[in-house]
Amino acid sequence: MAETVGWLTDKIIISELKIFHTLEQLKREDVGPEHKELCQNRLEVLRQQRDDLRDELSTLFKDVLSGKTKLKIYRQFKMYNDPRFLIKKDSKA
Repeated sequence: MAETVGWLTDKIIISELKIFHTLEQLKREDVGPEHKELCQNRLEVLRQQRDDLRDELSTLFKDVLSGKTKLKIYRQFKMYNDPRFLIKKDSKA
């Protein structure tokens, strides 16, 4: 499993936001049945995707608790805004 807890959580939150806004579209009274059908179909797919992500997160937690998987910390190594990594314009590389 290549996903991290943070990645899965982020994707679940994004899915929930898409579901929320799709439900808002279904409540609109100024759209036709085609629009509502499109939103209903999307809602079913979004819910399935969210449920798949939740299942994957649950499996990851179980694997970590059982010792089958160990969480890794992925460090951020940013080079911008760090004067140690600035290349001087007049230097020859």
